[in-house]
Amino acid sequence: MKLLIICLVIINILGFFAMGIDKERAQKKCWRIPEKTLFAIALLGGGLGVWLGMYMFRHKTKHDYFVKVISVVMIIQMAFLFVFLWRVG
Repeated sequence: MKLLIICLVIINILGFFAMGIDKERAQKKCWRIPEKTLFAIALLGGGLGVWLGMYMFRHKTKHDYFVKVISVVMIIQMAFLFVFLWRVG
């Protein structure tokens, strides 16, 4: 249980900073982090981190499909986490 929480915290921090790094690289017209990588981070449990990074850095918020997919992933992950904690606790 403790390991799961640590892994989720790490993947969410990674997702948050990945969005910030991608935004900075976009502004400098440098090599970018592929969207499939950002989606993969979100799907691996980092949905909240990617979602927070998206709005904190105002990055990819005009891409409707990206906003919708990340929002749905985050909501599903929060629901699973709630149910998991409710059943375990």
